[in-house]
Amino acid sequence: MNAADSRRLARSLENLGYEPSADVDEADVIVLNTCVVRQSAEDKAIGRLSSLKSLKRQKPQLVINLMGCLVGVHGNPALQKRFPWVDVFSAPSDPQPLLDFLSRRQEADQAEQWRREIDVLLDEEFGVAVPGEQRSVSENLPVVLGCSHACAYCVIPLRRGRERSRDAQKILKDAKTFASQGVREIVLLGQIIDRYGLDLPDSPRLPGLLSLLSDIPEIKRLRFLTSHPNWMTDELITSVAELPKVMPHIEVPIQAGDDGILMAMRRGYTNQQYRELVAKLRDRIPGVSIATDIIVGFPGETEAAFQKTYDLLADLRLDVAHLARYSPRPGTYSARELPDDVSTEEKMRRFRLLEDLQENILRELNQAYLGKSASVLFEYRIKGRWYGRTPTNRIVFVDTEEDLAGQERQVKIEWTGPWSLVGSLEPTGGL
Repeated sequence: MNAADSRRLARSLENLGYEPSADVDEADVIVLNTCVVRQSAEDKAIGRLSSLKSLKRQKPQLVINLMGCLVGVHGNPALQKRFPWVDVFSAPSDPQPLLDFLSRRQEADQAEQWRREIDVLLDEEFGVAVPGEQRSVSENLPVVLGCSHACAYCVIPLRRGRERSRDAQKILKDAKTFASQGVREIVLLGQIIDRYGLDLPDSPRLPGLLSLLSDIPEIKRLRFLTSHPNWMTDELITSVAELPKVMPHIEVPIQAGDDGILMAMRRGYTNQQYRELVAKLRDRIPGVSIATDIIVGFPGETEAAFQKTYDLLADLRLDVAHLARYSPRPGTYSARELPDDVSTEEKMRRFRLLEDLQENILRELNQAYLGKSASVLFEYRIKGRWYGRTPTNRIVFVDTEEDLAGQERQVKIEWTGPWSLVGSLEPTGGL
């Protein structure tokens, strides 16, 4: 979601005549878009913001914008006192404060012109897609903003606000604009994406939205994230299985394998229910890949509780496991009411155990691709090789002089590792 917010703001600035700078010292405007899901992310943002103080002193006309979850939807007056060299503070997903500030700095004639352009760039809700230059092959498209679920550890509802679904017609309009700009894959975003449309009368739910987007001819692939075990409905599973453009890749976090920890986290399901969901997904969607999130060291997580998480991951052999060490976030239930009673060293030990386990699982899973053909949508070239992804979201590299951007090609896999695959293009036809 932060990446989508940053791209939206960057496009808006480019439409007002700004160009990206590779050197921060040469920039006229610096935007620091922040995440505070974990303490390490917040610390990194604060450190970067502090380092900009000397640059602002050297260049008083430099505009510094602090954006995102560090600011939050309700603002944070304490930040303005702590960082007086910051010119603009913006809530998540809201580029308007910066655009308004820059508009006020212009001469009267240009300010009036900018004001008209800004009104076009920003609709009353979100408006991520505006006519402009060529985009990436794959683009993120937010469809649910904020979250109302309030897991015990999660700061998102506090910083991004209540759950709000975007209007389906506006999403469809954004997707068609993306398609006209060269986008071939759209990734729908929402903190709990499965809840799309629940708060809008007469709105399609996520399966209906996926069906509408599938009708856009230029779009080859659709993905969505992140799901929640309680909201992964049979109708949604059927849509993934039956809509050819919806990729067989599901991101559905478990967070912990122990029922007591899951209850303390306020997740609303059990270890067994999650296992049953994984079994259903694998039965209904042939070849599906499943990604999960896991937090180690949550308050009260004993060695026995951690072992249940380890065993679950070892048993289910999921395709991706995003791992994190618990850190209390201000304002959350766990930070207020539960002692952070697992040591930093123990959190790291548990993290490493899961990391090593998942690496071995992936190495074995990916070996099944060796010598076989896979459909790959190519996105860009990196270090002389083309980067693309399979329908199951596995990264594939191919060395060729052809321009593969936006092409979906068959690739023979010739090498596999835990994190990526390498192959060569299959012939497209002829002798």
